[in-house]
Amino acid sequence: MGAVKQALRVKLGEGPEVSMAENRFDGASPARQVVARLKVLPIVEGLVLIAALVLPLFLQDYLTVFATRVIILALFALSFDLVWGYAGIMSFGQALFFGSAGYGVALMARDLGITSIFLVLPAGTLIGLAASLLLGGFLLLGRHRSSVIFVALGTLTGSYAADRLARGWYYLGGQNGIPSIPSMSLGSYDITEGPVYYYLALGILAVVYLLCRFLVRSQFGLALAGLRENEQRIAFFGYKVQHLKAIVFAVGGTVAGLAGSLYAFHEGFVWPNLVGVVISTQVVLYVLFGGSGTLIGAVIGAVIIEGVSFWLSDNYREIWPIILGVLLLLVILFRPLGLISFVLGERERVGSFGARPEEKRNAAP
Repeated sequence: MGAVKQALRVKLGEGPEVSMAENRFDGASPARQVVARLKVLPIVEGLVLIAALVLPLFLQDYLTVFATRVIILALFALSFDLVWGYAGIMSFGQALFFGSAGYGVALMARDLGITSIFLVLPAGTLIGLAASLLLGGFLLLGRHRSSVIFVALGTLTGSYAADRLARGWYYLGGQNGIPSIPSMSLGSYDITEGPVYYYLALGILAVVYLLCRFLVRSQFGLALAGLRENEQRIAFFGYKVQHLKAIVFAVGGTVAGLAGSLYAFHEGFVWPNLVGVVISTQVVLYVLFGGSGTLIGAVIGAVIIEGVSFWLSDNYREIWPIILGVLLLLVILFRPLGLISFVLGERERVGSFGARPEEKRNAAP
């Protein structure tokens, strides 16, 4: 297994090839070495977090409500980036897990009167996990290896079927969905839309983001990075590719379920579109626009697309979808790796695993 790890590191730029490249800076000045090794990703993440923390201080109440919705959608985008950006699974039905969790917690609140944050959020998370395990097991763990097209169409079919089921099932409210969901509660305190809900959603996004960052920088993340670069070679090394995909697919569904639970209580109602193909396509655009396989790109993509859509729809009500479509098309055509590629290099996007060669030499007795 040690040889396999070393081969993966060579493939991803962490083997002897990188050691030779890095040795070029051994005799360079300290300032040049610092510039060469400066990490852009933590800077971008820090700036985004600081901006998110101070944003409500400068927004009116209705804009804070809108910003909370965007934060939750960014959490949803994070789930899709895990699935597609790191495992190469085109899940055109990611909204299935998002909307199923929303419907689940809405039914808990309507029929059982359960609104406690300590019950509804874990329940929605488990619903997303269960739905992704069922669908992922069917699509990814068959006797034969599933193709990208098969998984994409399978998830798309699941999302479409869930949409039709929700529209035709009277218990779920049919076309009208489930309105007037009670507020989520913390003891006797009702968590309503506004700054409190904003910081709750932001805190959950930050925690989930850190957990995802740890996951993709772990040994499991190294295998995922190799899977994204060359799936056949990873299979040749002895990794069970489909099992890796099923695991990350379930993790993505779990995060989507958490986001769906937050979204349902924030909006106060759920409707069939939450499980349909429209929102599934929407989250694909978030990640494409921001940059796949970076995590922060998904967050940035969701924020920019939703913010630009809000501004365009307010100022150019007749033609704003056309303008937005042209902007998305231009970014995808000229920056296939998304907006994050303007500041983030390919090496840092893939990530670093293990200590640098000079660190190993210094640590050696």
